[in-house]
Amino acid sequence: MALLDDVLTGGNLMTGLAIGVGALIAWPLIAPVARPIAKSVIKGGLMAYRQAEQLYSGAVEGIGDIVAEAQQEVGATTPGRSRADGSGSRAT
Repeated sequence: MALLDDVLTGGNLMTGLAIGVGALIAWPLIAPVARPIAKSVIKGGLMAYRQAEQLYSGAVEGIGDIVAEAQQEVGATTPGRSRADGSGSRAT
């Protein structure tokens, strides 16, 4: 971690140059392997996102159904519902 701190703070110019040159030299050798790995990681992320999205929508739908059932039960068992201002729906 000290190496990275030195590079980020500009403490050691030669270390930063060595890392840059090493990356330029190594990239053509690593690229044929790195591209398929990166592609499979991205595919996995997309698949995980789609699964999470389906799970979320199923949960929201299930909760909505439970809320609707509870509202129906409360509405069926409540004898007379009145407004918050005290005026009810009954005729006087």
